[in-house]
Amino acid sequence: MKILVTARLSDDVVSLIEQDHEVEMNRENRPMERGALLAGIAGKQGVLCSISDRVDEEFLALAPGLKIIANFGVGFDHIDIAAASRRGIPVTYTPGVLTDATADIAFALILAVSRRVVEGDRMTREGGFRFWAPFHFLGRQVSGKTLGIVGMGRIGEAVARRAAGFDMKIVYHGRNRLDPADEQRLRARYLPLHELLREADFVSLHVPLTTETRHLIGLEELRLMKPSAVLINTSRGPVVNEAALVEALQEGRIGGAGLDVYENEPELAAGLSGLENVVLLPHVGSATIETRTKMALMAVENLLVGLRGEQPPNCLNWSSVMGVKGR
Repeated sequence: MKILVTARLSDDVVSLIEQDHEVEMNRENRPMERGALLAGIAGKQGVLCSISDRVDEEFLALAPGLKIIANFGVGFDHIDIAAASRRGIPVTYTPGVLTDATADIAFALILAVSRRVVEGDRMTREGGFRFWAPFHFLGRQVSGKTLGIVGMGRIGEAVARRAAGFDMKIVYHGRNRLDPADEQRLRARYLPLHELLREADFVSLHVPLTTETRHLIGLEELRLMKPSAVLINTSRGPVVNEAALVEALQEGRIGGAGLDVYENEPELAAGLSGLENVVLLPHVGSATIETRTKMALMAVENLLVGLRGEQPPNCLNWSSVMGVKGR
């Protein structure tokens, strides 16, 4: 069968597909332009796409023989799953493998913002480090502070485990409360969102992007936070109202922010890049060699199983697909 791979993958990973199928792959280490993407999907039976590719009605209409959409990533808000389901096309993703990498980057942002790591690095490189003084270039301590985790799934729990090493107090909020045994294991206390925002010194977001979580953190929520508090977002950009965040940072309503994702990625809200109390990363939460390799192998496995007409290991819409196919 003919397969489109929209992102550049290593030859050893692609060879697993090429053993039985014909592969057209994007050889550039950047997302495909929309026109090239639409031209590339025509006549294909499978696609291995990434979060940069918009898989919508227009895309699907060009590939009436499509049998599987294998997504390289955990987020899938770029895929019209309902449209795929109506056509009987399974949609898969790569859960679980990026938990530790994303938790690491969330904690890196906590430390970087609070201890002014990026700002200090830049000052030193530019020749600004000329003396040491007791109250020069002060940051804020992380150890012993209160960490608020919004979304206590795999990644949220991994962040909580890292926070334990810093003797932090953990409060959390989520759609579902943990079992008491899990709360005790993580030393985590459940709070409604508004109470968490008032209490936490650091607020770390770990929720999927849904209609309920879009702009979960806006101007009203930011006003509830402490003036010294830091907001961390490694989930999805639109979970935060970025314009409201810029306003809150400019006016000193919160102490800082660490972002790996953006509302209109890769564009930044006006004024964000000029703020010293923000650390901005280019969506690298899962960007370790080990994690991205595991994600690629999982996506390929999902693809190959789907091409055989079988249920892929990590399918988001199998019940809907079965209904369409009348199985």
